[in-house]
Amino acid sequence: MSKDYYKTLGVDKSASKEDIKKAFRKLAHEHHPDKGGNAEKFKEASEAYSVLSDDQKRSQYDTYGSAGAGGFGGGQQYQGQGGFSGFEGFDFSGFQGGQNVDFDLGDIFGDFFGGGGGGRSSRRKVKKGKDISIDLELNFSESVFGAEKTIKLTKNSKCKVCDGSGAESGTSMQTCPTCGGHGIIQETKRSFFGPIVTEKVCEACEGSGKIPRQKCSACHGLGVSRKEESFSVSIPADINDGETVRLTGAGESIKGGNSGDLYIKIRVRKDPLFKKDGKNLITELNIKLTDAVLGAKYNLKTLDGDIELKVPEGAEFGQIMRIRGKGIPIDEDRRGDLLVKLNIKIPTRLSKDAKKKFEELKNEGL
Repeated sequence: MSKDYYKTLGVDKSASKEDIKKAFRKLAHEHHPDKGGNAEKFKEASEAYSVLSDDQKRSQYDTYGSAGAGGFGGGQQYQGQGGFSGFEGFDFSGFQGGQNVDFDLGDIFGDFFGGGGGGRSSRRKVKKGKDISIDLELNFSESVFGAEKTIKLTKNSKCKVCDGSGAESGTSMQTCPTCGGHGIIQETKRSFFGPIVTEKVCEACEGSGKIPRQKCSACHGLGVSRKEESFSVSIPADINDGETVRLTGAGESIKGGNSGDLYIKIRVRKDPLFKKDGKNLITELNIKLTDAVLGAKYNLKTLDGDIELKVPEGAEFGQIMRIRGKGIPIDEDRRGDLLVKLNIKIPTRLSKDAKKKFEELKNEGL
């Protein structure tokens, strides 16, 4: 009787390879014998996946059914590719033909066995210390022009005596007797499929394969010591609130690895006079009504110091006056502009003489 592999995996006949893999992964997690699942359902799902994940076998199955998809039947063994082994000696009864079925289960069964099966050598990854994140407050001027700041941190730093090796000065390192210098330890476990080999980092040498003959007296072999360090950081011009500056290698140090990074989150204090507008700065200037009509000179504050601003005759409310080159740095030679918005103060109380003069102006059509 032909088996419905699509129904077994719970997918449509139009399912993609990725859909088939996802379906099998779900069933494998659910029915895996080592996890207390149903061994028979696991075998059925494995058989279905071995056919539907192979383009040629899937095509034969779609045409002839399970009898044409390689003649599956009794007494046959699975051999997983991609570093997975351990099916030897396991009888998938109900298969025909006595041939081996090869398909890639390495990425799927890595979830069950920690990704270290099949005797594959683990790649040693360079360890990295923890990253550190801090906030740094700047005033508005520093955010515009940039600044040089010194930051003090108490953190794990590389031991100055042993230079992070953990060995006493003048002594040498030796091969770790626990892992034989490999940095990893293999463990073999019995499972439903046979022996499963897993690998883990050697705790004695922390994966380096070396241990000190004599531990450093300063850090007691840890390779790091907790202390206060100072870092100089250059804050770039035109940095905004919420942006981050990274100092590579200024984070937590770790024995036998690289230091983490320091992330500096910028907080900019608001300024009562200035706001950013692209590469320009905006400020406001309150002027008297008579000065708006007749013109006047005003003392204006800028980030470069005070300057004299000449308000022209007939100035209008909301008029923008542009002062070149007093804005945000664009490069070494150029800067944006300072935009000054004029606010005209309208008097709310007038003397009799002043009111009379305004009435005369009104009569003249002004």
